[in-house]
Amino acid sequence: MSETLTLALAQLNPIVGDIAGNAEKLRGARREAQSLGADLVVGPELCVSGYPPEDLVLKPLFLDAVKAAVEDLARETADGGPALLIGAPWREAGEVVGPLRHHVVNAALLLDGGEIKSIRAKHDLPNYGVFDEIRVFRPGPLPGPINFRGVRLGVMVCEDMWYPDVTECLEESGAEILVVINGSPFEEDKGDERIQLAVKRVTESGLPLVYVNQVGGQDELIFDGASFALDGRCQLALQMPALETGVSTARFSKEAEGWALETGERTAPPEGLEATYRALMLGLRDYVEKNRFPGIVLGLSGGIDSALSAVVAADALGAEKVHCVMMPSPYTSKESLEDAAELASLCGLRLDEVNIEPAMRAFEEMLNPLFDTLAADTTEENIQARSRGITLMALSNKLGHMVLSTGNKSEMSVGYATLYGDMCGGFNVLKDVYKTAVFELARWRNQVHPKAALGPAGRAIPERIITKPPSAELKPDQTDQDSLPPYDALDDILACLIEQEMGIEQIAARGHDRAVVNRVWRMLENAEYKRRQAPPGVKITRRSFGRDRRYPITNAFKGPA
Repeated sequence: MSETLTLALAQLNPIVGDIAGNAEKLRGARREAQSLGADLVVGPELCVSGYPPEDLVLKPLFLDAVKAAVEDLARETADGGPALLIGAPWREAGEVVGPLRHHVVNAALLLDGGEIKSIRAKHDLPNYGVFDEIRVFRPGPLPGPINFRGVRLGVMVCEDMWYPDVTECLEESGAEILVVINGSPFEEDKGDERIQLAVKRVTESGLPLVYVNQVGGQDELIFDGASFALDGRCQLALQMPALETGVSTARFSKEAEGWALETGERTAPPEGLEATYRALMLGLRDYVEKNRFPGIVLGLSGGIDSALSAVVAADALGAEKVHCVMMPSPYTSKESLEDAAELASLCGLRLDEVNIEPAMRAFEEMLNPLFDTLAADTTEENIQARSRGITLMALSNKLGHMVLSTGNKSEMSVGYATLYGDMCGGFNVLKDVYKTAVFELARWRNQVHPKAALGPAGRAIPERIITKPPSAELKPDQTDQDSLPPYDALDDILACLIEQEMGIEQIAARGHDRAVVNRVWRMLENAEYKRRQAPPGVKITRRSFGRDRRYPITNAFKGPA
């Protein structure tokens, strides 16, 4: 029996559907692991296919390609180097009868000695929030340990660690070390929750635990890595960096009371505003680069939302890939023009100007036969926003850059945004960021140069952009607070309604006017049709719009009168 065991934790950034590319990343991790003296490379959940593969799992051609890649990787382990423990969607043997999902599992596969040695299927399939794995996978039975070179590994797949039954089964059947492969998305403060759950499993079983998580952006999800290992006394022996790829080793030695874990690197993960900002950077960078856009174009208005969006883009992509456009109307203030120009100068961004007044006049003349007896209202304001949207989309079509929309979660919640206007675009980096957090992030970024940021050190956002009252500048002397409650009150009410599903009376008990709470509720529900047509964006909270929160558009339940 082995007296030592070295596991290499491969914190990788796969691309969904890039099976060949993902396999190459595993090969690279294996080469690095071999140089570190590792016996086994542990990759993330579904790292061969990328996670989450969603309905790709229902394509037999896709599953065939995954199988071929896994078999190729398995053959390569005949060279005497490290074995591989990797995740992949796996079609079980036998004739397919009925829906394909009944024959596909979310599997962990051990590749060693030139072959596929063992397969374990994920037992607890998540079916909440952004997860609907039951839709495409069949749950596996409670697993037993895998014998790896004389060591019994208790292998779990992500959700299997969140409940005690799988750990209990593995411990009772003789597992010596728990190994968990994960595709666990980033949420604010989720890292502590993962470690506390791992501590529970170690406490229950008395076994050390290795947790490997993927990193990177996939559509709206961000995976933050932050892989770790706990020894049998629940001490944190290894903590890999968050929000970046890498390979690190967990070195075990056999002792009388079990497997002891040597202390390795321990990099504290970022917290608070730093974690959020770096997650936004990673989400935008991966969305742009994985979809092969040459860069982004956005409307820079001189306001706080477009300012923060531009700075995040500069930090994530580099200034040369960020094209800003100021699109003034007769209502655009001199201060907004100056602020946009100063931000572009501070960050080294290209800034062009396209005046939309000719478009406004053209629409006025075109629609005058139908509108001439009607008073001006929000229709004319929306025409301005849509003129800007048309302008940005024209630049995107001509130059190939993706339009980055700049609305925040507060606006998306209550419908304070214009369909086919400021909502148009391919991605929205602030989609899940409340307005109050936008201000906090802007102040933080002016004081801190984030790790891996490609933008300038020092102040990036002019102070006046942060301090002046927010305004859409679609009519004279307009401010957001003409139409909305103050943002500190609005955001608290929205968080209660969205993240916590609290009722009117509960929210009012927090000190809010009941009539205001009821108004915000109605605005939230009435804006569902807009949100269905909004671009995707980075998820950072417990409950983002989209797959997390699924409300009907046709909905007669609007709360109490």
